Amino acid sequence: MKKIAVSLLAGTLLSTSALAAKYQVTVTNLTRGQTFTPIMVASHSGDVDLFEPGETASAELAALAEGGDIVPLSEALKATGQVADIADSGGLLGPGESVAIMVDAPNLRHIKISLAAMLIPTNDGFIALENVRAPKNHRDTAIHHSPVYDAGSEPNDEICANIPGPVCQGEPGSPGAGGEGVVHIHAGIHGIGDLDPAIYDWRNPAARVTIERMRH
Repeated sequence: MKKIAVSLLAGTLLSTSALAAKYQVTVTNLTRGQTFTPIMVASHSGDVDLFEPGETASAELAALAEGGDIVPLSEALKATGQVADIADSGGLLGPGESVAIMVDAPNLRHIKISLAAMLIPTNDGFIALENVRAPKNHRDTAIHHSPVYDAGSEPNDEICANIPGPVCQGEPGSPGAGGEGVVHIHAGIHGIGDLDPAIYDWRNPAARVTIERMRH
């Protein structure tokens, strides 16, 4: 009975009628030659797991990191029962550009924000924030930075046939292709395939994320 009661309480807190806070999440691309795929942003009331550095990436994360597909990871987060809202930027974000994404949340003290997006052209590079605390007061802001992570789910061959997006126009995913096997900090572009590091390499951090609680 206690577990059922807790589940019902969580459902009430995350119901549409309880959504009383709004957050603007602004992402800035700090790289000189990489583009971010549509950025998934989630507001939630507890810890959610996008990935664990040093551990194998989930199939949902691999889909995002290899092909920019945010749907599987979004659905997996919704299934946790902790998510209040999920939104995305709706398009590509080029070097030096910024985009603002709005998410709703319950009016609670400990709302968290998580986000993720692929970098193109890379085989399986992505930016991410996981379980960062949202500002509690109106007009307060929190600033975070993300390095580029490597999902470890696809070899970093830098061959355009294996990289999606406007630069390479290759395959969006390589299920079963192997890779390093664990999520880790990306080593960058080295010119071993079709990509020129003078154009597409970067230095971390690759993204700045500003989270602001808005007035209704």
